Amino acid sequence: MNCVSAPRAETRRTAMPTRRGSILALAAACLLLGSWPSLAHADSVAAARSAYALGDFVRAVRVLTPLALRGDPRAQAMLGFMYENGFGTPQAYVVASDLYCQAAAAGNPFGQAMLGLMYDKGHGVPQDVVLAYKWLNLAAANTGHAQRSYYLRLRNAVASKMSASQIAQGQALALAWIPGQL
Repeated sequence: MNCVSAPRAETRRTAMPTRRGSILALAAACLLLGSWPSLAHADSVAAARSAYALGDFVRAVRVLTPLALRGDPRAQAMLGFMYENGFGTPQAYVVASDLYCQAAAAGNPFGQAMLGLMYDKGHGVPQDVVLAYKWLNLAAANTGHAQRSYYLRLRNAVASKMSASQIAQGQALALAWIPGQL
């Protein structure tokens, strides 16, 4: 899924083209890392979290990659984090932002927040504070109380760099967002 920002008039498109290179990179990583035994879906995400907590980043990537390729938003967001930071895989902002895009479009709050931060910094996507605000606002709206205050602080930090008009645009984009769309 390609998250490169389109002109504001085109933000309501329903389908975005896929980024062939990112998909191929994920498929190659899956082949290079070998297949992982098929566990129950929730157990696989838990296994990846456990491996991450133990510092076994390569194993976490190995577990998350097939799940992300099958469209699991939690796996996509977590794998995006691994690619963004170079944990268990080479650092690759474009791959990370593509994974965050997929997770964000599915409504995953962590993916939305991380995509917002990628837009804020211009890592893997063009720098765009309006889209950063939109995704951080959605992350705050779609999560529980503990994470909400953190995501709101991030959103407000982005807002401090924006004009009132830009904030209004970001709010309008967040209000108009429909799950499954960017």
